Amino acid sequence: MSRFHPRRRRAFAMAGAFAAATLVLGACTNGSDGGDDTSAAVGKSNTDNDKSGDTVTIGFSAPAADHGWMGAITKAAVAQADQYDDVELKVAEGTNDVNLQISQVETFINDKVDAIVLLPFDGAAMTSVARKAMDAGIIVVNVDREFDSPFAARTTVLGDNYGMGVSAGTFVCEDAAGATDKIVTEIAGIDSLPLTQDRSRGFKDALKSCGLKVSNRVAAEFTVESGEKAAANLLQAAPKIDYLWNHDDDQGVGVLAAINNADRDEFTMIGGAGSADVMESIRAGDSVLKATVVYPSTQAADGVKLARLLVQDKAMSDLAEIEVPRQLKLSAPVVTAENVDQYLPSAFRS
Repeated sequence: MSRFHPRRRRAFAMAGAFAAATLVLGACTNGSDGGDDTSAAVGKSNTDNDKSGDTVTIGFSAPAADHGWMGAITKAAVAQADQYDDVELKVAEGTNDVNLQISQVETFINDKVDAIVLLPFDGAAMTSVARKAMDAGIIVVNVDREFDSPFAARTTVLGDNYGMGVSAGTFVCEDAAGATDKIVTEIAGIDSLPLTQDRSRGFKDALKSCGLKVSNRVAAEFTVESGEKAAANLLQAAPKIDYLWNHDDDQGVGVLAAINNADRDEFTMIGGAGSADVMESIRAGDSVLKATVVYPSTQAADGVKLARLLVQDKAMSDLAEIEVPRQLKLSAPVVTAENVDQYLPSAFRS
């Protein structure tokens, strides 16, 4: 089994002031060799990343699969590992108990795995044990919810929460076509989470660019039940709505139930995360749902690919850089009826 020898070695375009570039993790696959005439300042691409190498043992831990997105995270990680005959993936039982997740990581440390791919239930609470793993010479790949310390992970794979808000807000601005009297509402997720705060901040900032603002906002808990309750409260408080952005498509099942129960259809709804159920509804055009913003459920699968590359001392083959970057932020595209067929095959089920 190969061991880690420490070495110190962000595709979504936002309009106007929100322009930013992110790296696409498809770059982990093989790239073509541009020939031998490379300059000294440009690293030669690896072209054998998928070639079998030394066995890599990876420990994987994530929260409980209590909604579709989280369940898809683990399924995608397992499916990705199955693509390689040189990867052994040890999957811990999903848990929302921080102490149990800490214990899972400590077990991986004691087992002397080569790498740990960790989607923490609470990034701050898991920082110390992740750093302990790094100090033991184990590569840690942080997924989705960030640790408090840069020393707790070799690399971090993130969805773009702020970018989700910007994408949703930009969709509203473009659809409103200059009108500044539109009533915009928002159903957030868990308000105490930084990711929810980032999504709301991005939404607010994008709306501000076209003279709009959120008139009514409620928070749910990323569950069907909480989504229905929060939406019922919002609909009662707002007798007229033009746009509604719901942060999460899983809780959106409950949101849509409340909308149907209230017999409301005067507004356009934008979802969040990008479930297959929502995409199919968008394609069918049979509800107020007209768009959703993708929050990739491939993050842990990308984490597995990166962990393998790092342990085998490889880089991302489509980059000139000879090291895997410290942070990779995935795109937050808007899915509409025009492009839904592109995104539906990789979507998760609510």
